[in-house]
Amino acid sequence: MKTLWKAVSVVGGVLGAAATGVAVGVAANHRKVTGERNQDDPLADEPLGRLRPTRESTVAADDGVPLSAEEVDPEDGGEAELTVVLVHGFALDRRCWHFQRRDLARLVDPRVRLVLYDQRSHGRSDRSPAESNTIDQLARDLDAVIRSMAPTGPLVLVGHSMGGMTIMALAEENPTLFAERVRGVALVGTAAGAVGGAGLPKSVLSRYNPVTLGVGRLAGLQPSAVEWARRRANILTWSGIRALAFGDRGVPTSLVDLMDEMIAGIKVSVLTEFLETLGTHDRYKALAGLRHCEVLVVSGDADRLTPFSHAERMAEEMPHSELVRASGAGHMVMMEQAELVTAHLVDLVRRSAAVEDEDGRRWWRA
Repeated sequence: MKTLWKAVSVVGGVLGAAATGVAVGVAANHRKVTGERNQDDPLADEPLGRLRPTRESTVAADDGVPLSAEEVDPEDGGEAELTVVLVHGFALDRRCWHFQRRDLARLVDPRVRLVLYDQRSHGRSDRSPAESNTIDQLARDLDAVIRSMAPTGPLVLVGHSMGGMTIMALAEENPTLFAERVRGVALVGTAAGAVGGAGLPKSVLSRYNPVTLGVGRLAGLQPSAVEWARRRANILTWSGIRALAFGDRGVPTSLVDLMDEMIAGIKVSVLTEFLETLGTHDRYKALAGLRHCEVLVVSGDADRLTPFSHAERMAEEMPHSELVRASGAGHMVMMEQAELVTAHLVDLVRRSAAVEDEDGRRWWRA
């Protein structure tokens, strides 16, 4: 059983790291590791991940899987000029956008309406059949969310890690949407391909890796046993999550705790099912579909999972994009350096909301 614990912990940690930068085989008793926790947490009173939406709803994916979603109207009650859709990454849920959700709702120039949802098999969305846990299907899910919750008007799409991959896949599948309605795209801590070329070894992403294959099969045959072993594994601790997800060892304790909560909601079997699609992701050609949009590329230069070199490569493919290097930030850059990321998102939204006349002059959309 000890060998099983190690396998679940190591494979789970690696798979989580593949796209989110977090260890999923975290020890159940991590809160005993108090010596490394930040006792002066500046966010201790912040209701992280617990902001109330304006409306909640369920969107049916094209294959019938129910997706949990929410809307947030402008805080001042004014009319929104744009809809911003926030797409989270692998092994996370929509709570990872806490700061952007809070602050973008306060924007008045222009006002925006926010749409957030949990990807299939994540968060409060329903579990998907294993064969449907692919980036291609996630792109169709995003399309369904847009058709249901933002059927008209200009859009800005913001994706982190696998969420960014989802947006790229949608640009490849539905270029008309990007030519006609998507005004802006933000790619945060993500990659367009060659995930094994920098950061995580590609062999780890292979569905033929004997360790990951074994754990995947066991998770399918004995899911309760695998989850039991995962909860009791003492290989990866609270400090391990912090080291993989964040660049700064002084990151507020509450952020690491929120990461722990999100990770704990993902089954080991889900992690293994997404393995092949992450390892084969290649959307560099799809970046051409963003030529009609304002594009922002953000990455932390301490990201151990999708290193900054991925952001540089994407920016090279899109000369019109803005590249932002978050000094010292890790994979969860939008949580770790929220003010920086949100400020650049506000600039992106403003550029996306502006119109241009025949003389090249720009003004706010009325």
